Amino acid sequence: MKKVEFLPIMTKIEMPNGLQWHDEKLYVIDQKTDNIFILDEKGQIIDEFSTLCENGSGITIGDNCIWLGSNGKTEARPFRGSDTHISWILKLDIKSKQLISRFPTPDGGGVHGLEWDKGMLWITAFNPTALILVDPNNFEVKFKFEIDQSPHGLAIDGEGIWCSDRVDRNIIKYEKSTGKKLDKINIPEDGPDPHGLSIKNKVLWYSDAAFPNPMRPFPEIGSIKIK
Repeated sequence: MKKVEFLPIMTKIEMPNGLQWHDEKLYVIDQKTDNIFILDEKGQIIDEFSTLCENGSGITIGDNCIWLGSNGKTEARPFRGSDTHISWILKLDIKSKQLISRFPTPDGGGVHGLEWDKGMLWITAFNPTALILVDPNNFEVKFKFEIDQSPHGLAIDGEGIWCSDRVDRNIIKYEKSTGKKLDKINIPEDGPDPHGLSIKNKVLWYSDAAFPNPMRPFPEIGSIKIK
């Protein structure tokens, strides 16, 4: 079993439920407000903007767009007129920050993790629990493999893909081409819930939305040091 240390940075984001490094900036989707926050390496907020997301639970960047997991009916904030209570993948222009289009999830259910991969898009699924690779132009499924996790954040690592699980409290690396398990990190009892996941310079980053988590009722963003 790998020993790990969590190195948090300060954050004022109340429920950081997904994160993605891009151009030396950290993009974070806040589950409470459904706003996107952009942070520097020290965790300082350098930008914030609203979205049409509902129960935001995953973020990635590719093709000059921000892709969001809109997970359906929210419990963290009051309802808005734009809420549909349906799970969608939202596509936003990274410059204008405006919604370009939205797509139903491949399995029709909730989505917690997204990851851009060389022009394709990985999506977590729950019916059954699986990782699905789609063409983001038409959302045609290109590859799929089932997993025994409750999938949350995703992070590409070479020919592998890491997937976090806040229920069983682990992070597993799979071979992208086969779904074979390559590595596993177990989260200690006093560690954070691994909601969001990203990777920068071979170092994994996590976010803990602290919702619901009575044992650690505070949000957290940081990196993971493997000892």
